[in-house]
Amino acid sequence: MKQRTGIIGGTSLFDTRLISECREEVVDTRYGDVYLLVCSGFVFIPRHGRDRNIPPHRINHRANIMAFKELGIDRVIGVTSVGSLREAIKPGTLFVPHDYISLCNIPTFFDDEIVHITPCLAEDLRLELIEAANSLNIPVIARGVYYQSVGPRLETKAEVRFIKDYADVVGMSMGAEATLAAELGIHYANLSSVDNYAHGITPEVLDYHKIVDAASKTRVKVEQVLMRVIYGQHAGEI
Repeated sequence: MKQRTGIIGGTSLFDTRLISECREEVVDTRYGDVYLLVCSGFVFIPRHGRDRNIPPHRINHRANIMAFKELGIDRVIGVTSVGSLREAIKPGTLFVPHDYISLCNIPTFFDDEIVHITPCLAEDLRLELIEAANSLNIPVIARGVYYQSVGPRLETKAEVRFIKDYADVVGMSMGAEATLAAELGIHYANLSSVDNYAHGITPEVLDYHKIVDAASKTRVKVEQVLMRVIYGQHAGEI
């Protein structure tokens, strides 16, 4: 049986042809309602909601991942925007982490029982993302560690100096999604667009609007990779 795929991403995916012909639905879970789009071959959840106004620290990760589970989704691709912790990892790059660090504010489905899962990213799905990028001649970093910080603010220079010894990029959502997916037995992998250098990595002053603008420029690469994973060699015909 063909696996069912879910994609969860930021607001930039709204403007791609990937979701140009999808129908809207709202799924009611025990953790809250989830707005999503049912598309040909996959289900898309916009992480920041239909109106693109849910800030990072108020994203209902449990409801989002549970919605995928209730829809029978077997695997989920999380699409995120990240800051680079290394000068060699330049903005405009695609990044597929093989591991992550998430030390604070970790959500769980196991509030009333003792369950210890072993978090991991799905290697088979990771390789699909990497192979799709390679087949399209899109440069991609195939290994690295994602550090999840606590939003909505960006990280201080001191925090960046600390975490860059242990991770390669920093973002605000992937660790929570990957952990919850693992708890429900859903395969999860991440495709990140590197949209800025983290605070203090270079002399340039961080500006949120510049980060959003950079993400829009990388959007086409992300769209192409996702379409290749979903539709294979026929992606260009969709």
